[in-house]
Amino acid sequence: MTTTATTTAATAATTAATATAGPRPWRANATYPRPPEGGPEASRLESFIDAMIDMGQTGQVFGEHGIGKTSTFFSHVAEAHPHAELVYVPAANLTPDDLLVNAPVRDPHTGELVLRQLVMSGLRPGRPFVLLIDDSLQAGETIQSQLMQVACNWTLGEYDLRELGCIGVFLSDNESLSETAARRGDLAVLDRMVTVRVTANDTAWRRSLAEKYRNWDLNGVFALWASLGPAVRELLSPRTLDHVLANAREGFPLRWGLPLVNGERLRLAEPRPDGGPGQDRTPEILDRIAAELGVPNPATVPDPVRSVVRAALRNRWTVLLQGPPGCGKTEVVRETLREDLGRDPLYFSLPVTNVEDLCAPVPDRDGSLDTLLAQKFTGSEPKAIVWDEYNRPKDKAAFAKLMEITQEWSLAGRQIENLRAQIAVQNPPYHLGRRLMVSRNNIAQATRFTASLTVEPGDIPANEWLIARYGGLAETVLEWWKHDIDEEGRAWITKRTIERLIKLHQRGLPLQMATVYLGDGEYAPVPLTALVDRLANRPVTGLRELARDVDAWEARLRRAREESGEGNDESDVVHQVLANAELSQLKRHRKAVARLVALLPPKLRSTYLVGASEQAQRFWIETFARMPR
Repeated sequence: MTTTATTTAATAATTAATATAGPRPWRANATYPRPPEGGPEASRLESFIDAMIDMGQTGQVFGEHGIGKTSTFFSHVAEAHPHAELVYVPAANLTPDDLLVNAPVRDPHTGELVLRQLVMSGLRPGRPFVLLIDDSLQAGETIQSQLMQVACNWTLGEYDLRELGCIGVFLSDNESLSETAARRGDLAVLDRMVTVRVTANDTAWRRSLAEKYRNWDLNGVFALWASLGPAVRELLSPRTLDHVLANAREGFPLRWGLPLVNGERLRLAEPRPDGGPGQDRTPEILDRIAAELGVPNPATVPDPVRSVVRAALRNRWTVLLQGPPGCGKTEVVRETLREDLGRDPLYFSLPVTNVEDLCAPVPDRDGSLDTLLAQKFTGSEPKAIVWDEYNRPKDKAAFAKLMEITQEWSLAGRQIENLRAQIAVQNPPYHLGRRLMVSRNNIAQATRFTASLTVEPGDIPANEWLIARYGGLAETVLEWWKHDIDEEGRAWITKRTIERLIKLHQRGLPLQMATVYLGDGEYAPVPLTALVDRLANRPVTGLRELARDVDAWEARLRRAREESGEGNDESDVVHQVLANAELSQLKRHRKAVARLVALLPPKLRSTYLVGASEQAQRFWIETFARMPR
């Protein structure tokens, strides 16, 4: 087929697709009970897409990250060109052999092996398609050369994309040098493209969010966003605002929707004249968003890690959990996913994950370049993925493939069937004043997560697991951890360290060896004398001791109540023991707990419900209900 004939055929296909698209359907929602002012006409980017397809020109789209460029392509091509398919190619995730490769294939006529140039199977969908090359400036040098041929001539190697059914070619990216690998400066390339710079006002993100959150009137949120300064609007991009709304709908802290950039929560602040960050307006802006929605903006929620993992499964979220080493993040994530899925999640540790562990290109029988996915990605059963040590990737190629999965839920352009959640787990860049060997990210990468949590050791219910596994010995070590060392000491003694302390004690070995070794004969600066005393059964006060001598403690609390309604030192001892006890311990000594808590000042009793898990709250409510009136 000649180029002219191919162009004519492609144009005819485009015209037919556009003609049958019809008017955009309108569905009323709380934000727009009637069509937006001026009607639901196409946005500036949508009009540009239509014009480039109609003209057969390559379109180049630049705009800030998170303003809805890519999502506009997906929604608009499906609506305005229903007979065409959008072929999405994330350039930042490509390796040189993904698009085009020379490979031996068997000639169907002679049966001999011959060397043929194979093109990726995604470029042969079997019907008209629009090619979108996203993050086009982030590709490496070899990929850039391949993309130049695509952009200039709509060809790739020996293949004419028009003959394969291509009716439009677009390249998109953010021009910021902090996020891209290069600038496109070759005039021979630039002269072949039509370029548009877009802002958030040029995409249909408001309509998309109004449709996604149909029961909320978002006009107040949109007005608040428009009232912010340009720098804050760029930080609170439409994508990030979507994540804030998603967390608000689940009753989570709205700040979880803000990304973690190099380990730090994004701050919504206008720059000072000298370029430094100005006043942090994050709490104010998030509280105003919550007020516009009529929802709370809690500081935290009970059992936050399990709560957000379960929300990820319900809503098909990608979640980032950042916390110190040894606090039990990965184990509680895997356990929660296993309980809710009924099967083990797919687990990858990034320091030992290669590209070949995820996928590999192979020649297909039809002469195209197909991709074999790792077996664990195939099949129709429900799946969830745990990306452990997320910010310690083995190499850039593996991390690039990983970015495609977290961004688009696909691998080499192939959707992973029934993938319901992705949880990335990582350490912070600094902990206890020491630098951890983790990689950096940028805001474009960080904003791909619907929820980003900073996890504290207290957020992980590892204590119950330790008690269930090691019994009274674990209770003794945990009571030392809670009562006998300060906050800095507790940071050094992780749940992983506690388990080592238990095991060394069982073997009669020195306990100091269980703590973190810092070099030159120095161990973590935590005194172990009180723990040795507890393990030697020297006098201590814990829940077991209170229950064992409950009559005497009940008498002490009665005297304290007679002396003062505020209680005394012995009231404080009982209160601290009850407040720090694990739920399993409280249930085991339920009768003693009920007798003692009835004699504590009401202001102390009320604290047991604050921030407690649903199960713990139920226990205390049942205990309070049995108190004598």
